[in-house]
Amino acid sequence: MAAKKMTMGLIVGNRGFFPDHLARSGREEMLAVLQASDIDVVALGPNESKYGAVETREESRRCADLFKRHRDRIDGVIVTLPNFGEERAIADTLRLSELSVPVLIQATPDDPRKMTIASRRDSFCGKMSACSNLRQYGIPYSITTLHTETPDSPEFAADLEWFAAVCRVVKGFRNLRVGAIGARPAAFNTVRYSEKILESHGISVETLDLSEVLGRIDRMKDNDNGAQAKLGAIQKYVDSSAVPAPALLKMAKLGAVVDEWMAATEVAISAVQCWTSIEENLGVVPCTIMSMMSNELLSSACEVDICGVLGMHALRLASGTPSALLDWNNNYGSDPNKAVCFHCSNLPKHFFRSVKMDFQEIIAGTVGKENTFGTCVGLIKPERMSFARFSTDDTSGKLRGYVGEGRFTEDSLNTFGGAGVVEIANLQRLLHFICERGFEHHVAANLSTVASAVYEATTRYLNWDMYWHN
Repeated sequence: MAAKKMTMGLIVGNRGFFPDHLARSGREEMLAVLQASDIDVVALGPNESKYGAVETREESRRCADLFKRHRDRIDGVIVTLPNFGEERAIADTLRLSELSVPVLIQATPDDPRKMTIASRRDSFCGKMSACSNLRQYGIPYSITTLHTETPDSPEFAADLEWFAAVCRVVKGFRNLRVGAIGARPAAFNTVRYSEKILESHGISVETLDLSEVLGRIDRMKDNDNGAQAKLGAIQKYVDSSAVPAPALLKMAKLGAVVDEWMAATEVAISAVQCWTSIEENLGVVPCTIMSMMSNELLSSACEVDICGVLGMHALRLASGTPSALLDWNNNYGSDPNKAVCFHCSNLPKHFFRSVKMDFQEIIAGTVGKENTFGTCVGLIKPERMSFARFSTDDTSGKLRGYVGEGRFTEDSLNTFGGAGVVEIANLQRLLHFICERGFEHHVAANLSTVASAVYEATTRYLNWDMYWHN
């Protein structure tokens, strides 16, 4: 699934006491950098304000009106300060635009050799004034890693990539619709959550009873176009040569029904009751179907863990790559900073060194091996990783969570399902935090380093109660 091209609003600060030519050249430099990064830009032109910058109240209104006309496109706003900048004009533009998107403040450094009145910037100072005004206006904003950075610097390139990830997370959680397919397993109180708290944060949950899923599958003919297309997709996706043909067709029908329902209800991500009703009444596990959805960036979590799939969604929005839901499952020998992360498994193919379809060994003893084909089995490839967990705190009425980073290692494992050894600095401190705060044993993972972006998005712009393990 191709990532949508991003669009940024651009505000160029200018103050008449300082050299105007810096506003002109600063705007051109920033536009060139954004366009080279394949980012669309909405900005005033030189024919709409002095050098396309904002300084007066009229220019602020003009820029705000421009942003309003493109509000459905704009993912974030970049404020560039090639000179001190008019702090009120910047704040007024953002207030009048009513965009409610992330804002990044960038200031261009002075050259010590060019500190005369004809060429000094004072952006170093102006950035503080701009931030002070935004704080007074109640407008949240982000800042670059270094106080001043040139638009064409490696530092700003990294900050721009980070800010784009922040914008994707924020936008991806606004008016989000999540599918809950089936009831949570009775034994899993741990994945309970509050729909009302999620709704108060703009996240809606659409439910689908498993009886409806099974009924639609039962009425579906074997030669149904959707089922046959899904069957072909399954066989291309993973080695299923050891799986009986009737089980593959059942999976294909399940996938076709879920795809149709998600499209009809505009559901973006899902969590599924993966045991044991589906195995007992349909005769397969849904893992491969869920793995395929996650691999296509339509994150799908097991055990109806709605908050778990929200963590998957945040990480995949930030990185643009698939996420998985795992158990914090085992110690790894005596190393205090290593643990085994495992599921049985619906991990996306993106995670595996190599993968094949097999049966679910844990519940096969209960429902029979012949009813548990459909897991994706293999070891997780060694790469850097980010992790996240969200939860509804019903006593405080808040959304809360934690994020961090580590790496999947090359350590060996003799196990079934989908598994990997993860190494995280100060892991014991994290595990104490999880247990002391009553977080669930599930955690979302992504093969990327995006914890900072997820933390920034969820705390500064979504107002969640978060812990960053770093």
